[in-house]
Amino acid sequence: MSPISRRRILRAAGLGSLAAATAAVLAACGETPAGTQEAAGASAAAGPSMVQVTPPSGPISGTILVDGSSTVGPISQAVAEEFQKQFSDVRVPVGVSGTGGGFKKFCAQETDISDASRFIKSGEAAVCDESGIGYIELPVAIDGIAVVVNQQNDWIGDSITTDELKKIWAPESEGAVMNWSQVRDGLPNEPLLLYGPGTDSGTYDYFTKAINGEEGASRGDFTPSEDDNVLVQGVSGDAGAIGFFGLAYYEQNAEILKALKVDGGAGPVFPTTENVFSGKYAPLSRVIFIYVSTVAAERPEVQTFVEFYLKNAANLVGDVGYVPLPAEMYNLALERFTTRKTGTVSAMEGVTDTPDSVLQAWKAGA
Repeated sequence: MSPISRRRILRAAGLGSLAAATAAVLAACGETPAGTQEAAGASAAAGPSMVQVTPPSGPISGTILVDGSSTVGPISQAVAEEFQKQFSDVRVPVGVSGTGGGFKKFCAQETDISDASRFIKSGEAAVCDESGIGYIELPVAIDGIAVVVNQQNDWIGDSITTDELKKIWAPESEGAVMNWSQVRDGLPNEPLLLYGPGTDSGTYDYFTKAINGEEGASRGDFTPSEDDNVLVQGVSGDAGAIGFFGLAYYEQNAEILKALKVDGGAGPVFPTTENVFSGKYAPLSRVIFIYVSTVAAERPEVQTFVEFYLKNAANLVGDVGYVPLPAEMYNLALERFTTRKTGTVSAMEGVTDTPDSVLQAWKAGA
């Protein structure tokens, strides 16, 4: 299923109302994302009002190549769709090859913008450096990872701890932890079937680091896919299944899946928009990004598209199931793009991919 068809499904399911819900959450927290008032006030039929932008010099045309994370893909596709309504001579195809696959193309100069659900890794950055590709790191939204089971699974209750998730997904559990009875005392001797994003996925990297303590550290006997719809079908099709993927995909399929509260040590927390934004849903919530090539950024159509993206992301991310960043972060991101501030804030010691950590790193000069 293509990113654009996913977006239409999300809208049909009424998820456009997330923009209004997020506006209320941010207002309660003292933050207002740019354009949220328009998004909250627009009817579902009309959609949110778009902030118009002006190209740096006359009419623009051409093709902007975007690829990468299946998590960020629906956001970029939604932005591209609205952008092309104003600039019909610019094509913006959005591919979904996973965060790692996207960076491979990006650093090989095959794409202009890379969607990423994690920070760029040092090895990927080194490849970009060797190819003469500078990159501008721009957060665009906040996402949570939902842990889901089959709706027939009534033995697990409504929550799972991070220790139990580690027992399920740790590398040493491969071939050893094969039944639910081995996860928690009192659970039945039902087969444990695992589904998760492929190893090129930033969601896989983030989950394995958050749960197992190291990116990529995971048992290998699970069913992987870069297509989240395959994971949804797998978990919904077997009573003993458990999986994880972006919150938007759970919300799209909430009628056929059961999301679990996650207890990271401070009590079980359900993956909601409010809990993801506030940081209560820990450790499975994060900022997600686009990376813009400094070479591509000199082209007027790319400049215009990125400006449009950052000025309208707050209007659109709720429409596809994510949480907007605070307005201050979108404004600072636009400033970083305008001044061509390159590199990754993750190079600064102690920085994590929570909104506040990224914001504080920016303020500290990263």
